[in-house]
Amino acid sequence: MEQIKHYENAKARYGKVGVDTEQAIGRLAKKPISIHCWQGDDVTGFDRKDGGAGNGIQATGNYPGKARNFEELKADFLKALSLIPGKKRINLHACYAVFTEENPWVDRDRIEYRHFTPWVAFAQENGLGIDFNPTCFSHPMVKEGLTLSSPDEKTRRFWIEHCKTTRRIANNIGAVLQDHVLHNLWIPDGFKDIPADRLSPRLRLKSALDEIFTEPLPFVIDSVESKVFGIGLESYTVGSNEFYMSYAAGHPGVYNLLDNGHYHPTEAVSDKIPALLCFFDKIPLHITRPVRWDSDHVVLFDDETKEICKEIVRNDALDNVLIGLDFFDASINRIAAWVIGTRSVQKALLFALLQPDTRLRPLQDNGNFTEQMMIMEAIKTLPFGEVWEEYCRRENVYVNDAEWFYEIIQYEQEVLARRKQV
Repeated sequence: MEQIKHYENAKARYGKVGVDTEQAIGRLAKKPISIHCWQGDDVTGFDRKDGGAGNGIQATGNYPGKARNFEELKADFLKALSLIPGKKRINLHACYAVFTEENPWVDRDRIEYRHFTPWVAFAQENGLGIDFNPTCFSHPMVKEGLTLSSPDEKTRRFWIEHCKTTRRIANNIGAVLQDHVLHNLWIPDGFKDIPADRLSPRLRLKSALDEIFTEPLPFVIDSVESKVFGIGLESYTVGSNEFYMSYAAGHPGVYNLLDNGHYHPTEAVSDKIPALLCFFDKIPLHITRPVRWDSDHVVLFDDETKEICKEIVRNDALDNVLIGLDFFDASINRIAAWVIGTRSVQKALLFALLQPDTRLRPLQDNGNFTEQMMIMEAIKTLPFGEVWEEYCRRENVYVNDAEWFYEIIQYEQEVLARRKQV
C-alpha cells in the first residue's frame, strides 16, 4: 500500500508539468532491447578450438564461471532475462553457431541456418526476437589485420562468402520468427602505423560490400558499423564513419549503425541521432560505455546514456531507433553485467519518456530560453525512482537491486562456481 502511495504522489507531481507517467510506463514496456549474447562468455564463441577474442576485440578480466557452451550460455542468459523488465531480443554473432554430430563443424564461410536452429528454438520458447552479425574477427583468415579490404583475393573472398551466408541465415531466422532481423557488419580492418595508401583498401571494401548486399532479403535490415580506431590499428581504420555514412546514404536499405564507443571523445552520439533522422527511416544503435576509448564497459545510468535516450524519445523515434547493447566485462559477474547494463538503458528510456517535451519545444521555438532552462533543471529532482519501481512491479521483476543481486549471488554459488575455470 505504501508503495502505491509513493507512486501516486510521483504521478501527481509529474502531472503538474504535463507528463503522464502511465503513458511513459506503457511506451517503455513495448520497446525491445537487443541484448548481446557475447557478454556471457567474453566474446569467445563456439567455433574456434583455440578460443578467445582477438583481431580488434578484447575482454579483460578472469572472473570465474563464464559460459563454455550453448547450454551454459543459454542458462545464464535466461537468468539475466528473469531479472530484467520489458521486451527483449537476443543479439547473436556468427561465431555462436551450435555444432553437433548431426551438424558438424564447418568454417565461417560455410555455416548455414541449421547451425542456428537451437537459438531460434530458444527465442521462440522465450518470446525473443533475434539480431545477427557476421564474425569478422578472432580467426586465422584475418590477415595482417584485414578482412574485406585485404589485397589478397583469397582472404577477401573468404570474408565475402561469410557475410553473404550470414545475411541468408538472418533472413531464414526472420522468416521463421516472422520478424525483421538486424544484420550488422563490423570489420577490424586498419593499420597500426601511417599507411602509404588510404584509398585502395576502401575501394576494395566498397566493392566487397556491393557484392555482399546484392541479394535482396526481405526479413533483413542491413547495417554497417564504423570505428575510429582499435588495438593494432591506431593510425587508420578502413571502415571509418565518413566511409560508412557515405555508403549507407548511397545504398537504400543499408544503414549506418551508431556505437557510442566508436567516435572521438568529443563526439556525442546523442547529437548524431537527430541528424541522421533527417535522412534515414531507421537508426541501428549500440549503447556501450567508453572509458577514454572504445572500452565497452557495462552501461550505467549516466549522462550520455540519458541524452541518447532523450533524443530518441523527444524526436518520436522509439520505432525508428533499433536499440542494442554492446559491452563485455570479464572482471565482474557476467550475469550481473547484463542486468545492470540493460536496466540502466531502460531507466534512461523511462527518464526520457518523463521529460515534458511538448512543453519545452515551444519555449525553444519562441526564444524563452530562461524558462526552458528552469524546467529542464526542475524536472531532474522529480521522483523518477518511484515511477521506475512501479514499472518493475508491473513487469514482475525485482524492484530492489539488492534482491535481484542476491539471486545472482545464489546462482553463482550453485551454478557458476562449479564450472571449471577456462
